[in-house]
Amino acid sequence: MGDVKRAAHSARKQAIRRKAQRRHAHFYDSRAHWSFSRNASSEPLSWSRERWILAGTAFLLVILSALVIPAWAGAMKSPKITEPLTQHSVVPLALPKLDPASIKPLAPVEEWQTVQVQPGQTLADIFLAQGLSMTDLQHVIDGAGGTKVFHQIKPGQEFQFLVGGDHLLKGVRFDQDESTIATLRLDGASPQLTTQVRDVQRREHLAHGVIDSSLFGAGSKAGMSTAMVLKLAEVFKYDIDFVQDLRVGDSFTVIYDDVYSDGAFLREGDIVAAEFVNQGKRYTAYRFKNSDGKIGYFSEEGRPLAGSFLRIPVDFTRISSQFSAGRMHPILGKMRAHKGVDYAAPTGTPIHAAGDGVVKFRGWMNGYGNFVVIQHNATISTAYGHMSRFANLRVGQHVSQGSTIGYVGMTGLATGPHLHYEFRVNNVQRDPQTVTLPKPEPLPAAQMAKFKKEVVAPQLARLNRIDSNVKLAKADTAKSDD
Repeated sequence: MGDVKRAAHSARKQAIRRKAQRRHAHFYDSRAHWSFSRNASSEPLSWSRERWILAGTAFLLVILSALVIPAWAGAMKSPKITEPLTQHSVVPLALPKLDPASIKPLAPVEEWQTVQVQPGQTLADIFLAQGLSMTDLQHVIDGAGGTKVFHQIKPGQEFQFLVGGDHLLKGVRFDQDESTIATLRLDGASPQLTTQVRDVQRREHLAHGVIDSSLFGAGSKAGMSTAMVLKLAEVFKYDIDFVQDLRVGDSFTVIYDDVYSDGAFLREGDIVAAEFVNQGKRYTAYRFKNSDGKIGYFSEEGRPLAGSFLRIPVDFTRISSQFSAGRMHPILGKMRAHKGVDYAAPTGTPIHAAGDGVVKFRGWMNGYGNFVVIQHNATISTAYGHMSRFANLRVGQHVSQGSTIGYVGMTGLATGPHLHYEFRVNNVQRDPQTVTLPKPEPLPAAQMAKFKKEVVAPQLARLNRIDSNVKLAKADTAKSDD
C-alpha cells in the first residue's frame, strides 16, 4: 500500500515538472549552455555577455568595500586630544589691607537655662534649684524695680537664667507682660534692665453648637476648649442657670479669640460676642469698654450682663446663721434679731465688694469687729463684719464689684471665723438671700450710640451670618437624606 502511494506521488511530481518545462521552454533553451556539472564536456572556456556582467559587478563590490569600510571605521573613532582645550592663567589680585584694630572678636555664645514654674513651686525654690542663693534673688527683685512678675508667679510661667562658670548669676530673662520680654543683666557695674517688644496677635474664631447632652460636649464638638466654654458660661451666668435651666436643643453661637505671642500660642483670649438660645429665649452678649476704661459684657439693649450686686460676696463653706427677726445670740445668751447672713469660711478668705460703690465706713464697730460699709447709690448700701484685716482701703475710695475689701476673721462678738453680711435699703437691713436685686442701669446715651454703632452692628451681622450658614447646612443635609 505504501509503494502505491510513493509511485503516485512521484508521478505527480514528474507531471508538474514536464508542465513547467513546456510553459517556460524558451527560458531553458536560452540557458541550456550553462552547466556546473562535473561531467560536462571539456570544451574551451567561452564566456557569454551575462557572465561578463556578473563578474564585473562582483569586482566592483570588492573595490568599494576596500575603500568605504576603513573610512567609516576611522570616522567612528574619538579624536585624540593632544593639547588642552583651554589654558588658564593666574592673575594676582590686590586685596585691601585690614586694620587689626577694626577686627572685633566674635562674642561668645551664651547658654541661657530655661526653667518652667511647677505647681506649688515658689521663686525661692526655683533659685535654689539653680544653685543660686537668696542674695541672688534679692538682687534680681531689686534690679527689676517695681515689676510684679517676681511677686506673683504662676505654674507654666518661664524664667531664663544665665549662670557663669564660677556659679555667679549673670542675668535673668522673663516676660514682663504679654507684649514685653525683659532681660536683667547683673554682670556689669550695676544691674541693667532692657525690654524687647513681642509681636502679640489676637486670632478670632467662630463656633456654633447645639446642646445634646451637656454644654461642654457641645462646646467640644464646636471646636472650643474647656477654658473657653467656662468663659461662655461665666458671661451668661446671671441669666442662665447652666445646672437646672439647660435643655436639649438649646444652641449657642460664639465669636472668640486666642492670644499668640511671636507666632506661638500664649493663652486663651476672650468672648467677643455671643448668642445663647435657652428654652426658646434668646440672650446676647457683647464685649465693650465703657468711658471709664472698664471692660464688661452688655446685651443688645446696652444693659450690663453682670448683676448690680453679688448675691454672696465670699467663697463660703456653709451658712452658720440665717437672717431672722430673733435668735439666741451665741455669746450674749439672749434673744435678739440677726439682721444679716453669716457665711462661715476659713480665716483669711477674701471678701469681695458686692457691687460698685464708695467706702462709707472702715474701722472698728462694737459687736461687728473690723467693719466695712459701702454705699452703692442713694438708697442701697452693704455691710461686712468680723474681718480679720482690711484690704488696702480708705474711706471715700471707689471700689468695683468683686474687688477685695478685706479677709474673713472672727473679730468682735464671734465664736468662729465667718463673714457677717448685710444688705440695706434706706438703712434698713433686708435678707440678702431673698431681696430683689435691682437691674443694672443701661449705658448712658453717648456711650450707647458708640456701643450700637461700633460693637452691636458689625458683630450682630457676623452672628446672623453664622446662623444662616448653619441653617443652610442643615437644609442641605436634610435634602441629601431624603
